[in-house]
Amino acid sequence: MARYIFASLFALMLAMPVAADSFVAKDIRVEGLQRISAGTVFNYLPVKPGDTIDERTVPSIIRALYKTGFFKDVRLERDGQVLNIIVQERPAIAQIDITGNKSIKTEDLQKGLADIGLAEGRTFNRSVLDKIEQELRSQFFNSGKYGVQLQTEVIPLERNRVAVKIKIQEGDTARIRGINIIGNKTFSDEDLEAGFQSKIGGWFAWFTKEDQYSRQKLAGDLELLKSFYLDRGYLNFRVDSTQVTISPDKKGIFITINVSEGDIYTIGDVKITGKLIVDPEEYFPLIHLRRGEPFSRRKVVDSTDRITDKLSEMGYAFANVNHIPEIDEEKKTVSITYFMDPGKRVYVRRIDVKGNTRTRDRVVRREMRQMENTWMSNSKLTFSRERLRRLGFFEDVTIETPSVPGSTDLTDVLVTVKEKPSGSLAGGLGYSGSQGISFSASITEDNFLGTGKKVTLAANTSSYNTKYQLSYFNPYATINGVSRGFNLSYQKTDYNELNISDYLTDTSEASVNYGVPLSDFNRLRMKFAIENIDLTLGSLPPLEIIDFVNQEGDNYLNFKLTGSWSHDSRDSAIFPTVGTSQSFSTVVTIPGSDLQFYKLSYRYRQYVPLYRRFVFAGRAILGYGDSYGKTHKLPFFENYFAGGEKSVRGFKNNTLGPRDSTGDPLGGNIKLVGGLELYSPPPFAQLDSTVRMSV
Repeated sequence: MARYIFASLFALMLAMPVAADSFVAKDIRVEGLQRISAGTVFNYLPVKPGDTIDERTVPSIIRALYKTGFFKDVRLERDGQVLNIIVQERPAIAQIDITGNKSIKTEDLQKGLADIGLAEGRTFNRSVLDKIEQELRSQFFNSGKYGVQLQTEVIPLERNRVAVKIKIQEGDTARIRGINIIGNKTFSDEDLEAGFQSKIGGWFAWFTKEDQYSRQKLAGDLELLKSFYLDRGYLNFRVDSTQVTISPDKKGIFITINVSEGDIYTIGDVKITGKLIVDPEEYFPLIHLRRGEPFSRRKVVDSTDRITDKLSEMGYAFANVNHIPEIDEEKKTVSITYFMDPGKRVYVRRIDVKGNTRTRDRVVRREMRQMENTWMSNSKLTFSRERLRRLGFFEDVTIETPSVPGSTDLTDVLVTVKEKPSGSLAGGLGYSGSQGISFSASITEDNFLGTGKKVTLAANTSSYNTKYQLSYFNPYATINGVSRGFNLSYQKTDYNELNISDYLTDTSEASVNYGVPLSDFNRLRMKFAIENIDLTLGSLPPLEIIDFVNQEGDNYLNFKLTGSWSHDSRDSAIFPTVGTSQSFSTVVTIPGSDLQFYKLSYRYRQYVPLYRRFVFAGRAILGYGDSYGKTHKLPFFENYFAGGEKSVRGFKNNTLGPRDSTGDPLGGNIKLVGGLELYSPPPFAQLDSTVRMSV
């Protein structure tokens, strides 16, 4: 740059008369512009026509134009009373081509380059090439690609433009080969590393990527390590240093963490102060700290959260609860004082619903557990959102609490929903291991006319089953949440196609059912059904079925009464991650039925969230049935069966249990099935809401 300034000054001195050290520029002209307008140049010039040009203004003109970054050469010449500015523009970047990248998307790389000034349409400065390599290497290093090789090429194009081509050879991802913690005396390396995201590769490292090093993961692991010690009383624990070394082949990462544990501190006094609202004795059960036990930061914070939640339940939605530690270095104790500032009690003025173009407002409002003109409760708002998600009508539900302008104790509740199709008109041809080839056609509307009622008209056929159904269900037949439904169905089943004894049934049913809510999680249901069954024996029926038909006949008219209790605290009906689902039901045919029997069933399912969206689930099914009155045994077509992907995996459908005289499964009157499952997220984030894998 100094060379250009010197040359420009020298040219200006040659153009000026020897006796004239300065002149008044009556006009200023710019030459050499291609893409940049003259107006843009004049905006950056520190002089204008009519100003005096001398040895002081010349350097400032050149500096101002070079500072724009638009030009690679600037010269000044005098032509009488006219100042000529001759420039040579830097080329513009017409395109940026990045090839060879696999682990990082091209869009993400381009975003990083734009942050350092390299993007299509911008002025190209060759000095930026070094920054390009630094930026790209930094991005690949963060992904564990320490052997990455970069090749940059600048290709001139017409109209003073260039194309920047970047070729990338990522190389192998560096894997963590060793993690060493130095200074830990009380706990082993295995205990401390148990929750680390950074791990030495195991069997599933190809899927979990846990052995890939990144600074962000290590920073999170160090915080986890600090929390581990703080939750066990080591108040002065610290990480002294961290060393990350790379093997010569750039394929192995070795992490060394130096720590100082310090002494254990125990809990001293626990006090409550501030504006208490209620008796202090009501707060102490929420504080899970005991004198003499090791100090735990997690217990201190969790106790703070429980007190905050209690104040929220009483309407103090914006309460501020602080825990103040007092450390006694001699006794190695920590006394905790909880200071409460509940603020003003907040009331809900109005609940507004937004985004429901089809679903009626009352369908949303009846699921709300937060009411208008009452105290605002965060837990009720959270539970209201869960209930709305369980409906299945919405893709997403958000609840906001904007304050009312001009008021410090009033707020509105804004419920925003994103609707999804709740009805379906479907026809399909499919195949499954249990049903073989099947055809289905159905019209189902879960949110009929936006009222929340469900109407179904369906026809399904498969190799073993033909079913027609018309049903109606109103979840809010009364304002108190009593549900009512009606159902008409006809079903023809060939049990020989189901790995069961050789017989067929034609079943017609008409039923009415009611449901009564006991609480937000518990419900009672009652159902009365009239059922007609025509039984047809196959070509080779077993003796057990022949004996039953000889005693009871082959046509039955039954009056069934069903009562059930269900509990559901899952966070989602489709892909739950936490909560419990259980039910107990009793089915009995009342006197006057052709067959007299009863069945008792219990189902239980528990979901426990684990690390990284993994979910553990346990399930159990118990069933018992028997006959009474004039019927000598439980009808064989009411027997329980087990086996199959939805029952006991590894066995064909219905193949577990007693068999008939021909060797085919006959089922039994007692059933006990249990299972454990581990759910994992899909490998692609785009499938999170539609797919979940299990083992």
